[in-house]
Amino acid sequence: MIRERARIIVRGAVQGVGFRPFVYRLATELQLDGWVSNTAQGVFIEIEGAHNPLNRFLLRLEKEKPPRAVLQSFEYSFLDPVNYRGFEIRESEESGEKTALILPDIATCGDCLREILDPNDRRFGYPFTNCTNCGPRFTIIEALPYDRAHTSMKGFMMCAECEREYHDPHDRRFHAQPNACARCGPQLELWDSDGQSIASKEEALRQAVESVRDGKVVGLKGLGGFQLIVDAANEESVVQLRQRKHREEKPFAVMVPSLTAAGELCHISELEERLLLSPEAPIVLLERKKDARLAPSIAPGNPNLGLMLPYSPLHHLLMRSLGIPIVATSGNLSDEPICIHEHEAVDRLREITDAFLVNDRPIVRHMDDSITRIVAGREMVLRRARGYAPLPISLNSAIRNPKSEIILGLGAHLKNTVALGVGTNVFVSQHIGDLETEQAYDAFVRSAADLPRLYDAKIDIVACDMHPDYLSTKHAAQFSVPIRPAQHHWAHIAACMAENDLAPPLLGVSWDGTGYGRDGTIWGGEFLSVDASGFKRIAHLRQFRLPGGETAVKEPRRSALGLLYEIFGEQLWEHVDLVTAFARAELSLIRQMLEKRVNAPLTSSAGRLFDAVAGLIGLRSRASFEGQAAMELEFAVQPGVDSAYSFVLNDEVPFVLDWQPAIAEIIADLRRGQTRATISAKFHNMLAEMIVAVARKTAEQKVVLSGGCFQNRYLTERAIHRLAAEGFRPYWHQRIPPNDGGISLGQVFATMMFEDFQVAGN
Repeated sequence: MIRERARIIVRGAVQGVGFRPFVYRLATELQLDGWVSNTAQGVFIEIEGAHNPLNRFLLRLEKEKPPRAVLQSFEYSFLDPVNYRGFEIRESEESGEKTALILPDIATCGDCLREILDPNDRRFGYPFTNCTNCGPRFTIIEALPYDRAHTSMKGFMMCAECEREYHDPHDRRFHAQPNACARCGPQLELWDSDGQSIASKEEALRQAVESVRDGKVVGLKGLGGFQLIVDAANEESVVQLRQRKHREEKPFAVMVPSLTAAGELCHISELEERLLLSPEAPIVLLERKKDARLAPSIAPGNPNLGLMLPYSPLHHLLMRSLGIPIVATSGNLSDEPICIHEHEAVDRLREITDAFLVNDRPIVRHMDDSITRIVAGREMVLRRARGYAPLPISLNSAIRNPKSEIILGLGAHLKNTVALGVGTNVFVSQHIGDLETEQAYDAFVRSAADLPRLYDAKIDIVACDMHPDYLSTKHAAQFSVPIRPAQHHWAHIAACMAENDLAPPLLGVSWDGTGYGRDGTIWGGEFLSVDASGFKRIAHLRQFRLPGGETAVKEPRRSALGLLYEIFGEQLWEHVDLVTAFARAELSLIRQMLEKRVNAPLTSSAGRLFDAVAGLIGLRSRASFEGQAAMELEFAVQPGVDSAYSFVLNDEVPFVLDWQPAIAEIIADLRRGQTRATISAKFHNMLAEMIVAVARKTAEQKVVLSGGCFQNRYLTERAIHRLAAEGFRPYWHQRIPPNDGGISLGQVFATMMFEDFQVAGN
């Protein structure tokens, strides 16, 4: 029997309510081993056993918890077993500093939902209802300790009834800092696109509902910023939103009124249902049903749908009145952070929206909706924001930085986050986004100052990316402390190590679109051998040139030409029929780039290899958003195909994985009329075999998978399956994104663990 261990941290109303005896009874019933203990931070559980009973434990822990217990956050990660015997309730852990961890914004609890729907309750229909078990946290706190005077609610004086609740230890609103009601709390207003007030309170909500039904775009001020909402079944409205927002094809998220409504649109597994209903309430990527009644432009060409349930009282009231699915996308223009102030929203979004549903509760910091999916039977966070940030990643005390230095990680250029390492905790900020605009950079600068200020932390070291032109790297110079650059792909692996509680030796597989290589080329298809003294680039994908550099990232057809030029050289121009047609002048310019090696950088990127194959088989010539070609190649995979294309692995370090045989076979398949579905499956299978081949060469049992390419569920699950079948132990991301959203954690962890860490060779 193969055993697994889960480390679980439960925060909320879980002490003094019989939670530990409940955990003990459940664990022993399922014949699982381990322990449970109260700590200053919550209830900690370590539990291990067979896979199926362990999964049942995780599902039942939330569903069958004691009646008075409330789970505000429920984090778990799978780790290697340590062979516990029996299950015990350990004594409460009282040692260590009793730090007040800032909780994320939490979805509306069942008690508050019942109140706002009960005509006899004093909070009936009040859209800012909350209690100690739910509501805004991180988006309203200005400083610690977490008292009302230190939140954006300080301007609202509680009425006598709210004051009584706040001071009653037997009331669930005892010291609920955002506590309010219709008499004393924030209120709704509906504004026109110029910011003029049209209606207030219940009438504002009613008119906003009518606007959505009439096909209009409404800007809604939510927990962490503005959302743009329209009727998700109205194709004309969805297209209009795309045109106004300048978002050509990138999928929109959809909010539905209930779990039943979600089931009408998507196939939902038990684990996916748990995610939808969890206190984090993220967007969950689900398989769309073929007969789902939604506008075609919601997610063009995408078999999946990003679905979420209402998570605030305002959303619940809105969706109850509408009774239909709505698009609920970030209130911003492309490459900008979401708006958090109503007047800012009018300035930036007036050309997009027809009306604004606003309120007078200030938002302290922006917070997007989180995005998740189930991969290999486990939750994987793809965008970590509302519901998750800024909960820390807790590190094993045996591998923390012995000097206890406070380290700030500034992240990467795309999907930026920042991270703060304090003791055994690394606090990872909310998703900030791509640093492509002035507004996005300003949001990054604020976040880089925000985390240290909240925790009153004096920075000892700043960690950043090695790329000298990243704005996040340049920002490091603003600090008068030592700066520790971390190679991009090493930071990916370090992030996955931190999350999985891993120490060297191990093999790291770091695949993404772009990263600054130590040899001056663009890396992205890397294998790193990690031991206690350093890491070595042990293998990589064969390089090819990208004609036009950044332009090639947006045009997969250019990556395809660069790939073919690497194979055929000057004979390439006899094969241009294999790629989407170029204008003659354009083709002439690209030819000069490749032949003269001007503006045609070398890359080993797995992401660009995906692009090249997508361009080669005519699946995607131009991409309107990052990763689009790779996503469509994943969507094209034909299930049940086990064969793989060929590749060559040389015998000298660094090993080079040569994809040329595969490209020749793809070209032959195209000429034989083979389907794109089969070609895509064989290509993905080849990539998994490449990982296995390098693992065999290095003989490292632990294999860590990180980087944006491992957002691809088929590739990740295939690689996990093949590695396990060959006797290796694969590790992948769960609570931290595999994409660049995890880079800041990796930068901090690498600096914490390896103060004098050396890089061997290239």
